[in-house]
Amino acid sequence: MSRKRISLRQELPLLVWLVMVWGALWQNFSPGNLLFGALIAVVVARLFYLPPVELGGRFNVLRALLFALSFLAKVVTASFQVLFLALSKGPRVISAVVAVPLRSHSDLLVTATGHVTALIPGSLVVEVDRSTSTLYIHGINVRNAEDAAQLRSNVRATEAGLIRIMGTKAELSALKQEVGS
Repeated sequence: MSRKRISLRQELPLLVWLVMVWGALWQNFSPGNLLFGALIAVVVARLFYLPPVELGGRFNVLRALLFALSFLAKVVTASFQVLFLALSKGPRVISAVVAVPLRSHSDLLVTATGHVTALIPGSLVVEVDRSTSTLYIHGINVRNAEDAAQLRSNVRATEAGLIRIMGTKAELSALKQEVGS
């Protein structure tokens, strides 16, 4: 069984990421260590099947900076909300798992959306259905259908921000038509 060869251009983001992880794990970014990490990255990429990271071909730096500031504000706000819930309700806090269908079917955007969501206190990705691009989010203080809809809306807003940063032109166009922006 032979698999389709992935071009170096498609594999380059993965290789660069693996080399950076190698340097971080060893806490050594010297040229020799990074070169050895690059050799290991090439061996890993050639021996083990890893799906290619398909990039949208665009990256909006201004949107990324605005997204990062918004993300930090959400983390701080959510931290205080979780603190308040812990002090006021303790173990009586009601939570739920909510299915959130995403717009994008890109592995990169689904993964990024899941990671950003999981980094905000009070939410955790418990399952990803790759075939339907659905994230299942455990949300704290989800008491009713309105709270579930708000959680869904927040996750989809995160995805929309990521599409504006690095989604394909088709995804960006579909998002603009959906939200009228």
